[in-house]
Amino acid sequence: MENILLVINIILAAILVVLVLLQKSEGGALGIGVSQDNFMFSRSAGNFMTKATAIVATLFIICSLSLTIISRGEIEPSSSVLDKIEEKTDDTPELPQ
Repeated sequence: MENILLVINIILAAILVVLVLLQKSEGGALGIGVSQDNFMFSRSAGNFMTKATAIVATLFIICSLSLTIISRGEIEPSSSVLDKIEEKTDDTPELPQ
């Protein structure tokens, strides 16, 4: 199951990259310098590419979260790194005076 989700995740990532690269540039880097004409059109509903990108991005996030949840069960609980450091300092011999 984990391998299937991993393959789906990789495919979704590739599709997401392609969809983002194919979208038309709106210009004005993050909304800086947007004219009044562009502001009026930005309120209109998104086109097919925008909706497809949102759907694929949502599927990618859901797939990534499910991969994380599935793989979390395989991780064995371990002790803290600080506990390991404290164990090492307890074993060190003291210096003679």
